[in-house]
Amino acid sequence: MPRAHSSVPTRRHRKKYLKAAKGYYGGKSKLFKSAKEQVEKGLQYSYRDRRARRRNLRSLWIARINAAARIYDMNYSTFIDGLKKKDIQLDRKILADMAVNDLKGFEKVVTTIKA
Repeated sequence: MPRAHSSVPTRRHRKKYLKAAKGYYGGKSKLFKSAKEQVEKGLQYSYRDRRARRRNLRSLWIARINAAARIYDMNYSTFIDGLKKKDIQLDRKILADMAVNDLKGFEKVVTTIKA
């Protein structure tokens, strides 16, 4: 029986990691073991930071809503409380976008809450 060689799958496996490691500094882009470690670490970072980005955006939205609500003599907590009491179901992302791009629409929401 002939001897089995795994050179093609091995080369393909290594090229996949080295291609993903392009742009890394030094041996991390040239040496297979270092490149593999760095690529896997980079994937862990990207997974973690996708979740962190959502937290950061939520705090940004809250800051924007608070700034816009203060224009109309209201703070963030009373604004959100008023939304809940009037059963207005707009999420913070939409409210922050309104606060930045559509101040007239945001003003209508505030007047609805105050009424």
